[in-house]
Amino acid sequence: MKQLDSGNGPVVYVGEEASVSKTHSRRRSFLKKLKKNKGALVGAGILFFFISMSALAPIIGPYPVNEMMFEDSLQGPSANHWLGTDEFGRDLFTRMLYGGRVSLLMGLVAVSISGTIGVILGVVAGYYRRLDMYIMQFMDILMAFPSLLMAIAIVSILGVGLTNAMIAVAISVIPSFVRVVRGSVLSVRETEYVEASKALGVKDGKIIVKHILPNVASPIIVLATIQFGSSILSAAALSFLGLGAQPPNPEWGALVYVGKSFLSQAWWMTLFPGLAIMLVVLGFNLLGDGLRDALDPRLK
Repeated sequence: MKQLDSGNGPVVYVGEEASVSKTHSRRRSFLKKLKKNKGALVGAGILFFFISMSALAPIIGPYPVNEMMFEDSLQGPSANHWLGTDEFGRDLFTRMLYGGRVSLLMGLVAVSISGTIGVILGVVAGYYRRLDMYIMQFMDILMAFPSLLMAIAIVSILGVGLTNAMIAVAISVIPSFVRVVRGSVLSVRETEYVEASKALGVKDGKIIVKHILPNVASPIIVLATIQFGSSILSAAALSFLGLGAQPPNPEWGALVYVGKSFLSQAWWMTLFPGLAIMLVVLGFNLLGDGLRDALDPRLK
């Protein structure tokens, strides 16, 4: 920290060092709140487990993912096959490991696409009021349809497949991002520092990047976390309906779809993939709630 002598004693000059110190203080406060939230820690633990298991699938998977052993078909959980086998004798544990990769990737791609487009449209709608009405009317039309129904309609137009399912889920989530970002931008654009920047002739692009986006990042992070779980659930629903991942792709929703045909004789084919979907969505919801509480300055 620098000191300047004004003739009446040393004057402390507060500059970049104070700004960095304030940032570190906020970060410590955020981490402290997050660590105190047991639900968030449980959610983070669940997600860490499934992400780690999926990432290490080639190492810890006991069998090749699509290896068929007809002599072992429809075997229940055992020492050789921890989660049982399917109708072709394929090891369900191995297929769930690789299926986690597909399901998590679908959620990541869907949230990345919807978040990017939604943030851009939300910022434009909130900052440029003359465009607000047109953008929000279009979003209202999209939100009039249930998200899953809209995703089914989009897949019907684009065609069945994993890539088209991810695009469909992403489009169905865009309105949620637009509405949240727009609402945050509307409150930030009326603050004194934004008005001062406009009065000084600062360009809109610089104001948006330096003042608007950093101050609306918190709700975006929370919404993205929660929508990650919702996107995985929607993608699994599309695969269950036969519109998403196609056999032999071991996506969790597709595994549940196959398992329903053998529910009376091989319950494990439906139970374990269904539990995986439920736990991952629960993990994202718990983590999202914890992030919301930790990032909200009104909660102490």
